[in-house]
Amino acid sequence: MTRNKKNSDASFLMQGSILAIASIVSRIVGLIYRVPLTATIGKTGNDYYGTAYEIYNIILLISSYSIPLAVSKLVSARMANGRVKDAKKVLVGALIFALVSGGAAALIVYFGAEFFTGSLLKTPLSAIALRVLAPTLLIVAVLGVLRGFFQGLGTMIPSAISQIGEQIVNAIVSVVAASILFTYGKKVGGVLGDVDGYAAAYGAAGGTLGTSMGAVFALIFMIFIFFAFKKVFTKMQKKDKNKTSESYSTIFSILIMTIIPVLLSTTIYNISSIIDQGIFKNIAVLQGYKANTISEWWGVFTGQYKVLVNVPIAIASSMAASTVPSLTAAFNAKDDARVRKQINMANRFIMVIAFPCAVGMIVLASPLMQLLFNDPDKTSALMLIVGGISIVFYSLSTLSNGILQGLDKMSIPVKNAIVALIAHIVLLFILMEVFKLNIFAVIIANAFYALLMCILNQRSVLQVSKARYNVRLVFLIPLISSLIMGVVVYIVYSITNAIFAIFTLARIANAFATTISIIAGIIVYFIAMFTFGGIDEETLLRFPGGTKLCNIAYKLHLLR
Repeated sequence: MTRNKKNSDASFLMQGSILAIASIVSRIVGLIYRVPLTATIGKTGNDYYGTAYEIYNIILLISSYSIPLAVSKLVSARMANGRVKDAKKVLVGALIFALVSGGAAALIVYFGAEFFTGSLLKTPLSAIALRVLAPTLLIVAVLGVLRGFFQGLGTMIPSAISQIGEQIVNAIVSVVAASILFTYGKKVGGVLGDVDGYAAAYGAAGGTLGTSMGAVFALIFMIFIFFAFKKVFTKMQKKDKNKTSESYSTIFSILIMTIIPVLLSTTIYNISSIIDQGIFKNIAVLQGYKANTISEWWGVFTGQYKVLVNVPIAIASSMAASTVPSLTAAFNAKDDARVRKQINMANRFIMVIAFPCAVGMIVLASPLMQLLFNDPDKTSALMLIVGGISIVFYSLSTLSNGILQGLDKMSIPVKNAIVALIAHIVLLFILMEVFKLNIFAVIIANAFYALLMCILNQRSVLQVSKARYNVRLVFLIPLISSLIMGVVVYIVYSITNAIFAIFTLARIANAFATTISIIAGIIVYFIAMFTFGGIDEETLLRFPGGTKLCNIAYKLHLLR
């Protein structure tokens, strides 16, 4: 392999690592702020917050979620061919598209809030939170164009920094606004005769206000970065000596034709969550469950379970986003060997994270629910135990979705998602109606959906790229190391919790025991990975701070 190709591979994983690290930090911040938010608005408030956010998320998917991926793909392809002026036209065309689609989506959500929350999802008080979210659709659309532009230029740093800043602002505003509006909601509820309901609803609106303010901060930051980069980009355009240039009509046509397949695949891929909510709540009502019980179940599912499992899954989303420009460039250059190597590298990176997270959350399900959400309910812990394995499936399917898009096979994920979605809906109906599994029907059906998407997508990736995974390095070693870690974590937690419980309160004992067992698990996992050859010098050098990591590994005799 030439030096340029090695540098390209290293850059590919480095950029993926930057976005992955940003996602980890963002999700950790998101996890931290959900603790006081949940303590303020409660499980019912989480239901209102989650319902509003699910509707917002689906409209976002339809209107603009696919824009960053499409822009990065188109900009990357033109920059690789030295067509800088055409890359600028992609940026301008995408901004116009974002303003139109994002603005229309914001108006639809604002004026249709009561229909979406009340008529469709049987949660009418969520309309308050949904209306607060509506303007965010326009902001995020424009923000997505700027993030996609810089990703297409080969740098994930602006996106990563804006993502972290967005989440920090979101966290601060969400907690403060939720507390203030929760109190205000009590006063409104006192007048309208439903103190608890309106307090939870306005508290949830405070949480969604944080999302809006976080997006505003991120957009301001990205605009600042763009103007700082403008002089450099102008010089790059002057060096573009291509005599022909694409027209804006051509750019719009290509942009729309690129966005539509991505839009369909991401929408179908993610729409299962809102379909789940509609099916679950409507059937649960017909089965005679109390409205408060249904709301609490869904509140735990969306506000606790999904918050936890989405932390590692976000890493796969980041790797998928960074994969598209790099794979597009390698694919257009017809460099099949580099395409196959990058696919292996990306999958290996994801599995190193997904397996231990899945095992760790299954083993520490109850301790984590108690530590983070002060929730000792066995049902809450069982949700995480049953659904923990879906972390692996969702991580693989999310990554493979991005890989197929990078290989210009954007229709394949759409077809796979349709098949998986239909099977998912059928299974959910059976689990709800025949087996009466209530909220666990949703969790099992979600895991099945992710598994089926994973199988279909991975098969397509192998067929298209002719890649062959190193099963031992990509799957077996991370799995075995994670199982060893899981055993150690269980033993360490059981012993330390029993000891601390003698001297202090149960909640404090759980906090100490959980923290110690997590630290022990991380150490054991990486020792096992080094011992079995799952991590080598070449892999470490491609991570941020790789040289320092190698030096530490050599000093500890983990590398020889």
